Amino acid sequence: MLVLAFLPQVVSKVPSIKCGVSDPLPILHKHYQPGDLIIAGIMSHIYRFSNSISFRECPSNDLFDGTLYFSPRWTYQASLELFSTQGRFIPNYKCDNVNNPVAVIGGPISEVCLHMADILCIYKIPQFIYGSAPVINKKSQSALYHQMFPDADHQYKGILQLLLHFRWTWIGVLSAHDDNGEKFVHTVVPMFAQREICFDFILSMPQMTYSNDFDKKLDELIKTCNVIRNSTVNAMIVHGEIDTMVGLRMLPVYTDWGRSTNEKGKIWIMTSQMGFTSVSFQRNWDINFLHGAISVAVHSKEVIGFQKFLQMIKPSSGNKYDIIREFWGDAFECSFLNPMIDIDDGRICSGKEKLETLPTSVFEMSMTGHSYSVYTAVFAVAHALHAMLSSRFNHRAMEDEGRMKILGQELWKLNHFVRSISFNNSAGGKVSFNENGEIEAGFDIMNWLTFPNQSFCRVKVGSIDPMAPQDEVLTISEEAIVWPNRFNQAQPLSLCNDNCPLGYHKAKKEGMPFCCYDCLPCPEGKISNQTDMGGCFPCPQDHYPNLEQDSCIPKFISFLSYSEPLGISLATFALSLSFITALVLGIFMKHRDTPIVKANNRNLTFSLLISISLSFLCSLLFIGKPDQVTCLLRQTAFGIIFSVAVSCVLAKTTVVVLAFTVTQPGRKWVGKRQAISIVSSCSFIQATLCGVWLTTSPPFPDLDMHSMTKEIILECNDGSVTMFYCVLGYMGVLAIVSFTVAFLARKLPDSFNEAKFITFSMLVFCSVWLSFVPTYLSTKGKYMVAVEIFSILASSAGLLGCIFFPKCYIIVVRPELNNKKHLRRRKH
Repeated sequence: MLVLAFLPQVVSKVPSIKCGVSDPLPILHKHYQPGDLIIAGIMSHIYRFSNSISFRECPSNDLFDGTLYFSPRWTYQASLELFSTQGRFIPNYKCDNVNNPVAVIGGPISEVCLHMADILCIYKIPQFIYGSAPVINKKSQSALYHQMFPDADHQYKGILQLLLHFRWTWIGVLSAHDDNGEKFVHTVVPMFAQREICFDFILSMPQMTYSNDFDKKLDELIKTCNVIRNSTVNAMIVHGEIDTMVGLRMLPVYTDWGRSTNEKGKIWIMTSQMGFTSVSFQRNWDINFLHGAISVAVHSKEVIGFQKFLQMIKPSSGNKYDIIREFWGDAFECSFLNPMIDIDDGRICSGKEKLETLPTSVFEMSMTGHSYSVYTAVFAVAHALHAMLSSRFNHRAMEDEGRMKILGQELWKLNHFVRSISFNNSAGGKVSFNENGEIEAGFDIMNWLTFPNQSFCRVKVGSIDPMAPQDEVLTISEEAIVWPNRFNQAQPLSLCNDNCPLGYHKAKKEGMPFCCYDCLPCPEGKISNQTDMGGCFPCPQDHYPNLEQDSCIPKFISFLSYSEPLGISLATFALSLSFITALVLGIFMKHRDTPIVKANNRNLTFSLLISISLSFLCSLLFIGKPDQVTCLLRQTAFGIIFSVAVSCVLAKTTVVVLAFTVTQPGRKWVGKRQAISIVSSCSFIQATLCGVWLTTSPPFPDLDMHSMTKEIILECNDGSVTMFYCVLGYMGVLAIVSFTVAFLARKLPDSFNEAKFITFSMLVFCSVWLSFVPTYLSTKGKYMVAVEIFSILASSAGLLGCIFFPKCYIIVVRPELNNKKHLRRRKH
């Protein structure tokens, strides 16, 4: 039986060694992985499973007409040679049945596997892919594929989480120019866009064919480099295969990339299909541009004893076409003694050179992800064969027809056993396949560190676990990451523009991707308490924005209290004016029998003075913390008391007018009854309105959270605004009627006429309340209450001052004028 391992970078041009699939980058490769030498180490580890497993190594393709390129023709030929007798290219005619192939390990690039499948799938040979899997549309072929590479979707989701973790939302993409690259662009890029990651550019890496159009490809590479260099992105995703590194290493060499001290550089984020490789003329090229790069790698474990195995490898002195000898001469740039080679042309290989002395850029002593996949693939074949040969059916069939015949005729059954195996390899790694033939494994996040001697190392800084919950898929150790020197060892940002600070929100830029935006201040009354917010939002009702509009401050409760200067001042004025009114009332009561008091209806005068005094005192209901009682009494008491006062003024004026206009027979109707009826009826109407107001929609304590920005106003809600203006309007009607009647009576004889004083007082009264309405509506909070209190005090003071102060002056200061003779004097 034969397990055919297609190993990369293994050089052999010997026709007698049967080949399988050719490698797309042959002879000139100068970087080697442990997978190149892993075959001998594997054999010693898996011997316990089956002593009949053997390996056939495959050479690279040769130069053809001076052109170095991948040729599908060589792949097809090598595949057909597997079904020919060794040394004779006669497909399907095979005499050496001892070496019948039962599985093929292919890679490292998808194009190799794609062309090899065209032949091998006809014979239903299990194929183990340790690199990029080709894009296959035929289900019959995919059933024979067993990918040592995990589901790529898990890798892409992990990269997405990585970008989100570091907040890299403005990125560039460089992909290989192949089917896998196109699939990546068409399927993965939209997934990134859904998580608000956008792209400045998506480019394809020019495919370097090393043919006559090399100059053209180089021009394309330079243009690609210029686009990358001129971009503002700092994070670059490179999606490709193991040979993509060859083109990537050309970027800083064939352009002036990295030569400017002001150039920021990029963070390379490489997919796990990639690896470090190069061609001969790149051996001494600087690799510093990779310092700090981040790559994804297939999860692997340390193989115990592998380092010792590598150190023991020495080239044999026997077969001059030995693979190790070819590798040795290429890696150490020396030649073994050969009569066809002039000694002066190069250094002679001693065979005692040590692999560990080679720079990492030439040979890696650690097992890479690709090498580990080859290692695991051989174990998988061994376990599948063991399971197949141990099944009841095969035991019975071997007894009847022989073991080799079963393996030759029923090889397709091995695919079933591959999908069903589950074991731990010698490194302790669990190996199993899902229903799609992909190995169930995660990925490691690696950080690249380069050194001046062209060596580098990959340090594990995180992992991608597809079996973990959504928010735990990615684990990353930020402190373990070494960032490129160009970023001063600090985590770089990759944003189209700076983050919008607190208090600002994003606004789309026309013609630009959604990651590019302007930052506008939050509108008044709204905040943003996080960077890069899509919009601002209002504070809760009991909070207000601070000056920076990035947080909310609790509002304080506000009402007109007795403890503040405004409240103290208004309360003092109200009490003082009420005291003065009481003093005037006392004067008038003391001199109630004097002519000047008797001449102007003593009862109406006393009623007016009492209502004015009460109006001053009712303003105190508007000061202090509102409660249910004060809210019910405020407006109703004010309305009724003022209606009584204005009714008294109206009655006094009406009585005077009627006294001079009514004829002698009708004078009996002019007197106290008429005055009482006017006051009672006018006051009753106002009391009725207040009663309806209190019955239907009474005032109540309320919190106004919207009128003031920084305050919660504790107020008395009027309940029905209509009823409030009805009460106020009725009082205004009484005032206007009183003013009109007083104005008409202003020319009556002075001796019996106080109409002039009433006219002036009502003019003041009406002026105050006419100015009250717009002032009241234009103020907010406790100042609305202060305006109403001031209007009450001012209008009441106007009545008191204009009507009673002249009389008090006569009574107190000029008592000689307070006699009947003076009052009966007529003005001529």
